[in-house]
This record gives sequence, structure tokens and C-alpha cells, in this order.
Amino acid sequence: MFKKKFRKFLRIFGKIILAVFVFLLLMFVYFNIPVSDQNDRAKLGVTFSHRYAGDIGLDWKKAYLAILDDLNVKKIRIPVYWDLVETVEGRYDFSDVDWQLDQAHKRKAEIILTIGQKVPRWPECAIPDWAMTSDQKRKESLLKFISVVMERYKNNPEIKYWQIENEPFLIFGVCPAPDADLLDSELLLARKIDDSRKIIVSDSGELSIWIRAARRADIFGTTMYRNVYKDGWGYYTYPIGPRFFRFKYGVIKLFAEQKNAIVAELQAEPWIAGWTTNAPLEEQFKSMNEKKLVENVIYAKQVGFPEIYLWGVEWWYWLKTEKSYPAVWDTAKELYEIRN
Repeated sequence: MFKKKFRKFLRIFGKIILAVFVFLLLMFVYFNIPVSDQNDRAKLGVTFSHRYAGDIGLDWKKAYLAILDDLNVKKIRIPVYWDLVETVEGRYDFSDVDWQLDQAHKRKAEIILTIGQKVPRWPECAIPDWAMTSDQKRKESLLKFISVVMERYKNNPEIKYWQIENEPFLIFGVCPAPDADLLDSELLLARKIDDSRKIIVSDSGELSIWIRAARRADIFGTTMYRNVYKDGWGYYTYPIGPRFFRFKYGVIKLFAEQKNAIVAELQAEPWIAGWTTNAPLEEQFKSMNEKKLVENVIYAKQVGFPEIYLWGVEWWYWLKTEKSYPAVWDTAKELYEIRN
């Protein structure tokens, strides 16, 4: 009797496994069906990190002005680094942020100002040492910092959107564990201070189902990486076509009632082992070059979202000025000329 029941269990279990395998195979096939249409009206922007620009040896102000004046970029996502602005509790130095916003305003560029404890660029979280004495201290200080930043800049017309935290549900970087309750407190505070602007909440494009972030956002922002490196695997391209992101957009429309989505971070720089600019150029070009840049922009346009913010403008400028390799910068310039 036991053997008979066990064989029956194995048959049922085998059918379930087969059904799951077939379903996943069909989804994989669907995600990779070629897409013929694309959103050629999509607006292109960049993320600019003055911290990262300095880290790779650039004069970050010259780089920023080149983005505005040479590339003629009109949409820029700028992180506010808590640990740089408030190095000592209660003492704020906004001079670098002020300068960036002022230069953007003079050129009629639109800014996404990203604030929180987790913002773009490594080490992901920018928490001052003085705020790390306890979780309660960190959380209370974070909310105060967000309030100070938003009160300072809420009347700046160049700021189009606020972004609260960067991929807050993704476990990545030197960061505290994801905290939905803290994020909700940040968003509640932000909306209380400024209800005139929409708030972006972002999530990983490939490693998340988006729902938690999309439910909290006025505009959902996804990352989008194509060519990556993983220890033990080497370089590989994510085996998913634009329909993968279209499907996930359908999911958040259905389950999060979210119809507003942008590409907050499109890969436009290398993903390698170690610090990018320490590697030989031929190694860097394995995961990003001018050809891959164009391919990634086309891919993102095929997803169909109205705004696409490219990730890696500091690297383009570094190639041009430090390595006498302007091809990536010049290719990007052509892309921005088309869209502007």
C-alpha cells in the first residue's frame, strides 16, 4: 500500500515539476520574442555623481559642465550624499549640490534629486559615522536630513522629481537591511513637505518583481543592465528581451495600480571585477563600448518607457579626457542630439 501511494506521489510530483519547467520555458521563449516597435520619443538623461567623478580622478565640475554644454543633456539625476553634506551632526554643507542645481537651472535642465541613506554609486549607502551609533539614531537622523534637504530645495524650479532612496528593497552594497517601515516614514514625510512633485521609488530590473516599490511610488523607476560580470561565471548577457520588462510593467499595472514607469538606470558603463578604471581598456570594453551603448539604448526604447537615464557618463568623460578615447562620448552625444 505504501509503495503504491509513494509511486502515485512521485507521478504527481513529476507532473508538477514538468508543468513548472514547461511554464518557465514558455516564459523564456516569450521574453525573447523579438520586438519590432520602439519608443523613439523617449527622453534620454543621465545620472551624475560628483563623488564618483572625483573618485576616478576627474575635475567633477568640468565633467558636469561638459554634460550640460557639450552633450546638451537636459535631464539629470543627482544624488545628495548625506555623509558629505552633514559630516558633523547638525552642520550642513550644500555648496556642491547648490552649484549643480544652479548650473542646471541656467541651462533649463530638469533634475531628479535623489535623497535618503541609499543613493546612486558605491558603497550605495552614504550614512555619516555619527549617525551609526544605533538604529534609532540613524533613522531619526535620516528623517531630519530628508526634511532639511527638501525644505531647502522645494522651491527650486529645476527639480522635476524627488527620488526617495535608490533601490531600497535590493540587498546590495554596504547598507543596513531593507526596511519597508522606514521607507514608508520617509515617503510620508516627503509628501507632507512637498505635495507638488511626484516621487520616484526604484527597484532592480532583473532581481525584483517591482510590486513593493511600485505601490509606494508616484513614478516607478527600474534599473536595466545587459552585460555583467560575476565571479566564477565571467561575463554574460542577461538572456531576456524587452518583453521581460514589458511583462513586469503589466504586473505592476495589475497588482500595484502603477502606470507610470521610467528607466532610472540604464547600463552605459562596464561591469567588471574590481574598480572599473583600474582595468585595461580592452577589459572594460568587454561589457561596454560605443556599440553596446547604442544597443542598450535601442533595447530600452523597445521596452517603451518615456524616460531613460543612462548610467556611466563619468566613464565616458574619463575615456575622453584621461585615455584620449572619445568614441563613447561622441556616440552618446549623437544620441542626445537626436532626442533633444
